[in-house]
Amino acid sequence: MDLLRILSGAVLVCVFILTAFFTRLIIPKLKSMKLGQTILEIGPRWHKNKEGTPTMGGIAFISAILLVSVVLVVFCSTVLDEPVFIRLIITVIFAALNGAIGIIDDMTKFKNHRNEGLSASQKFLLQLIVAALYLFALSYTGFINTVMPISFTNIGLDLKIVYYPMALIVITGIINSVNLTDGIDGLASSVTMVVGAAFAVLSFFKSDTELSFLSSMIIGACLGFLVYNFYPARIFMGDTGSLFLGAAAVGCAFIINDPLIILIIGIVYVAESLSVIIQVGSFKLTGKRIFKMSPIHHHFEKCGWSEIKIVSVFSFVTFVFSAIAVILSVIK
Repeated sequence: MDLLRILSGAVLVCVFILTAFFTRLIIPKLKSMKLGQTILEIGPRWHKNKEGTPTMGGIAFISAILLVSVVLVVFCSTVLDEPVFIRLIITVIFAALNGAIGIIDDMTKFKNHRNEGLSASQKFLLQLIVAALYLFALSYTGFINTVMPISFTNIGLDLKIVYYPMALIVITGIINSVNLTDGIDGLASSVTMVVGAAFAVLSFFKSDTELSFLSSMIIGACLGFLVYNFYPARIFMGDTGSLFLGAAAVGCAFIINDPLIILIIGIVYVAESLSVIIQVGSFKLTGKRIFKMSPIHHHFEKCGWSEIKIVSVFSFVTFVFSAIAVILSVIK
C-alpha cells in the first residue's frame, strides 16, 4: 500500500508535467488554426478582450491522463503484479467519452463561427448515453447495485430501478455544472483541483488505490493547466476540458459508491447550476431577475469582484465544504 501511495504521488507529478508541456505545445497550434474563443454579446462587456484566446485546451490534460493511465495500468499489472484497476479504467474511459462530446461541441462552434455548438438536446442525449453505459459497466462488473448510500451515514436505500435515473441525474447534472463553472479564467481548474484533493484525502482514509490514482490525475491535470489558464488566461479548456473534468469528478464519487457526496464536495458546481435555474425560473414566472447575471460567478463580476477574487473565494468555499464532507465521512 505504501508503494502504491508513492506511485499516486508520481502519477500526480507526471500528469502535471505532461499537461503543462502539452498545453504549451498546443497554444500556438490552436492559434494557427484560429480556434479561438468567441464571446457572446450578452456576456460581461469586459470579456470581449478575451475573444480569440485559444480554446479546446482540455485536449492537453486529457492526453496526459490517458497516457499516464495506460502506463500505470501496464506497470502495475506486470511489474507490481497488481490486479487490473477496472473501476479506474471504466471511469477514465467514461471521462474521455465526455471529453469527446466536448470536442464535437467545440468543433461545431468553430464550424458555425459562433459560440453555440451542439444544441442542448443533442449534447444532453449524448451525455445520457455515455452515462448510461458507465452505469451499466459499473453494475455489470459488480461495483454498484441499486442501493443508494446516504453520505455520512451507514444507511443505504434500495431504490430498485429508480436508482439508475437518479444516478443519471447526478452524473449529467454535475458534468454540466462543471461546464457552467468554466466561465472565468482559472475557475473550473481551481475548484476542480480542490475537489480532486478532497477525494485524494478520502482515498487515504478508505485505502482506495483506484480513487487515489484518479484524484491524483485530476489534481495534476488542473495544476498543469492552471500554469496557462490562471488569470490572465492564455488558453481555455473549452467544453472539451470541462465535460471531461466533470465526468472525472463525479466518477470519483461513483468509484467509492457514494454518489451523493459530490453534491457537498462540489458545492460550487451545484451553486452555479442552481443560480441558472433560479434566474431562468424567476424571469419566466415574474419577469424579474434575481441575479445581475448567471451563472453566479458573473453576478459577482457585475458586483465588482475581480476574477482572481472570485476564483479565490469559490475555491475556499469548495475547500470548506470538502473538509466538512471528508471529516463526516471519516467519523461516521
